[in-house]
Amino acid sequence: MAAIAHPLTSSGHSVATISATVAGMTASQTSREGASAPVSGTGASVALLVVLFGSFMDLLDATIVTVAAPAIARDLGAGDAQIQWTIAAYVLALGAGLITGGRLGDQYGRKRLFTIGLTGFMLASALCALAADPGMLIGMRAAQGLTAGIMVPQVFGIIRASFAPGERAKAFGAYGAVQGLASVAGPLLGGLLVDSDPFGLGWRTIFWINVPVSILALTIGAKALPESRSTSTARPDLLGALLAAAGSVLLLLPIIQTETWGWTWASYALLAAGIIVLAIFLAYERRLARRGNEPVFDPALLRIRAFTIGLSASVLFFGGIGSFFLTLSVYLQNGTDRTAWETGLVILPYALGSIVTSGLGVALAAKAGRALLITGSLTIAASQLILWAIVRDGTDPGYWHLALALFLGGLGLGLAAPILVNVVLTGIPGRNAGAAGGVLSTVNQIGGAIGIAVLGTVFFTTVTGSTTDAPGLAGHGHALSVVLVVSAVLYVMAALVMLALPKATAGHVDQ
Repeated sequence: MAAIAHPLTSSGHSVATISATVAGMTASQTSREGASAPVSGTGASVALLVVLFGSFMDLLDATIVTVAAPAIARDLGAGDAQIQWTIAAYVLALGAGLITGGRLGDQYGRKRLFTIGLTGFMLASALCALAADPGMLIGMRAAQGLTAGIMVPQVFGIIRASFAPGERAKAFGAYGAVQGLASVAGPLLGGLLVDSDPFGLGWRTIFWINVPVSILALTIGAKALPESRSTSTARPDLLGALLAAAGSVLLLLPIIQTETWGWTWASYALLAAGIIVLAIFLAYERRLARRGNEPVFDPALLRIRAFTIGLSASVLFFGGIGSFFLTLSVYLQNGTDRTAWETGLVILPYALGSIVTSGLGVALAAKAGRALLITGSLTIAASQLILWAIVRDGTDPGYWHLALALFLGGLGLGLAAPILVNVVLTGIPGRNAGAAGGVLSTVNQIGGAIGIAVLGTVFFTTVTGSTTDAPGLAGHGHALSVVLVVSAVLYVMAALVMLALPKATAGHVDQ
């Protein structure tokens, strides 16, 4: 393996997707709420501000690492696999935490769980900033993801408890605006902090910045946040979440470690162990469902055709996103020698494009949800192929060539990502909507992790095998072009799978 450090980037943690998936997780809980009355006036506004702080940090952290990654890799001496795990650990832990976190909030109080999650996120961020080696950073990134998974599901419940029904639309609109701001601010702020090197802390400032913001939110939230919980007495399925996470890690481990380990008997043993653990997970979930409990994943959902198809489409769609930003950031910084700030500026048009079309997608979803999903996926595929044509010749493309292609990809993302969950959940009985939304949320994260594992490994091995010397621009351009073609194929496949989804978001079946 060439002795060079590769940066990492997007976690596949789509800012548009988290709001939709968490909304799905909480949709079926409304009828089971406790009787706490909404807070009014200034109190509600302050409560909203607190949860928006927490959400902003979670979404910011998913994108800010994108441009800070090269500095992290150089400083800690991280190898390719460690770079990928720094992303995948956050994604997998987030996915595992989302469902369990929502159930814990229902049972023990959403203010309490939001506070616990935010405190844990703050501490994990500080430990990320203090990481002395890649192993510690990976472990603390996993802790960040898990605590974010505890914190994020409480946001919608707290908003419902803080605002009267007629005022909630504005509150959720503010949440959407914060998402858009985080997607834009992440790459730019990451690049600014790394290049300016405040207090000589370099990349560590991207994690330290979470600490004072968290302290401020916790201080205000202690008095401003209302407490709310569900009247349901169902216990969270912690063992199910643990089995799902363990099976996923066992499957991804040999894939990400391919360049370091090669494919040995141990690699195949890990894959087999992952399959066995996931089989145990399914058997355990069936047992819980038969007993009338609430499992993390109800296998009966797989009998709903649209839901099963939607899971496949989600894996394809979000697998492409995670790997794309990972490899693009490596190419820009290690291949074209752009700075962290310049990399953030290149990525910015993608975020802007998604903001432009996300509102349009949501507005038209009720009548043309499937058409928007297919159009969005094919638009992203076209963007990938345009980028392929730009980078494959091994020369350094200009800013505007990259920016325009990325803006097109962002337009496609904005059309598809915000509504994918709602289209998939169309026709799901209302009593199953929360469970189905939670499962889909986790699958989205796992899809992103799979993409990072598989296409990230393809990229790194292609770069390493391109030359015995430093790969340079030509080697990185060739590696990215391979990933772009495969990624474009994934989006075309996703569009074909989406043809079998419902045409529009008609809502949940009320039963």
